[in-house]
Amino acid sequence: MQIRRLGLVPYNQAWALQQQVHAGVVDGGEDVTILLEHPPVYTAGKRTEPWERPADGTPVVDVDRGGKITWHGPGQVTGYPIVRLADPVDVVAYVRRLEQLLIDVCAELGLTTGRVEGRSGVWTPDGARKVAAIGIRVARGVAMHGFALNCDPDLTAYDRIVPWGIADATVTSLS
Repeated sequence: MQIRRLGLVPYNQAWALQQQVHAGVVDGGEDVTILLEHPPVYTAGKRTEPWERPADGTPVVDVDRGGKITWHGPGQVTGYPIVRLADPVDVVAYVRRLEQLLIDVCAELGLTTGRVEGRSGVWTPDGARKVAAIGIRVARGVAMHGFALNCDPDLTAYDRIVPWGIADATVTSLS
């Protein structure tokens, strides 16, 4: 697998790169994981409800991944693993593998995390605060989009939305 560490990249540029890399993997190319940060941006998955968006009209980029609305920005590592999944494709198993990877990373950095039944992502042990979000799409057997791990972001950006459509939980970071 090829790893591309790109630094700070505007969301639309990263989206165009994902599409290009995805096409290459579909055509038989090597799997690629893109690691980067974005300037502040809200992205909304296909299931986002109008009431979950910023009430003040802040722009939101609508994307073709699963999940609902989230925020990306400085202090957050965003990873886009663009990988061919084994047949038969099992999206839930893939999401669980991403969660375990992030749980292991958090543990190595001294933060105990885990899963919450019925909710994707990586959570604090009490299940009340999410430290990493996951939203993917699989097309032609190849996964795209990915995860966002809050390292040391300005968490107030989440105050303007209903993150991931979950009103009874909040967000935290590694710091």
